[in-house]
Amino acid sequence: MNDDGRLRERSWGEKFRDAFRGMKQGVRGQSSFFVHFFAAAAVIAAALVLKIDALAEWCLLLVCIAMVLTAEMFNSALESLAKAITDQDDPSIESALNVSSAAVLLASIGATVVGAVVFINRLGMLVGWW
Repeated sequence: MNDDGRLRERSWGEKFRDAFRGMKQGVRGQSSFFVHFFAAAAVIAAALVLKIDALAEWCLLLVCIAMVLTAEMFNSALESLAKAITDQDDPSIESALNVSSAAVLLASIGATVVGAVVFINRLGMLVGWW
């Protein structure tokens, strides 16, 4: 902050450093992030084993992984913010946390459906179903 109470302008280097610090905090601080991280690793491993070769399929899988991990980061940020605001039960904060958890769930379900379509299609091609 400046002397007049306003936030000072940060350089691009500072912004990236802060972003990577936030990523580190999100990864280390949340057990649910680890679950999604290992699920992402399993998806990538399965894609390699099944020899996913279409660029579009890889893009779909990677975008879904990024979507779920991003939703989890936002959820973690809201949880941290809620803890900083109050340690008391507050219905409005609880509602916001429920909605952010639902966003992670929705992203995960969507990613699972897309992954299933990609993998079932590839498996069908490998075993000669179509």
